[in-house]
Amino acid sequence: MYQYVLAIHIIFVVCWMAGLFYGVRLFIYHTEAQEKPQPDRKILSDQFEIMERKLWYIIAVPSMVLTIAAGITMLILKPVWLQFGFMHIKLTFVAGLIAYHFVCQHKMNQMAKGIFKWTSTQLRIWNELATIILFAIVFLIVLKSALNWIFGVIGIIVFSLIIMSAVKIYKYYREKK
Repeated sequence: MYQYVLAIHIIFVVCWMAGLFYGVRLFIYHTEAQEKPQPDRKILSDQFEIMERKLWYIIAVPSMVLTIAAGITMLILKPVWLQFGFMHIKLTFVAGLIAYHFVCQHKMNQMAKGIFKWTSTQLRIWNELATIILFAIVFLIVLKSALNWIFGVIGIIVFSLIIMSAVKIYKYYREKK
């Protein structure tokens, strides 16, 4: 039974992450559409709102719920996992990912009301946070040891710096054109 629940957990983690990654990408395009003249701005905004809402409520939210349900079920089936420190750290990152999800939902609701507080560059950086959390969770669950966790944290920091630098470089070249 545990292996089936694990498979479901992995499948819906992938779906949830896809929803988060693509959702924030849509937020970036939606924000950039605000620089367009009318009627293009209105047409694009209306279309992005439809796409965001469908992606969120048909893919991201159900995937998050099923990911959490499968995760809880695995912990019920094998409560011994809760005796390991790596699991507590993983669950902390999962809580962070859930918070990230709800911040994204708040941003989506703001944009639907015509409120655009973050620039496309800020959203690009925000999008990388989900990647960093995903890396942290995967490395943590695969490696499971304290020493490897330390190397993993160092790797995540280096990876984060590379990602953030890539965003800035991309912005520089995009604005140069």
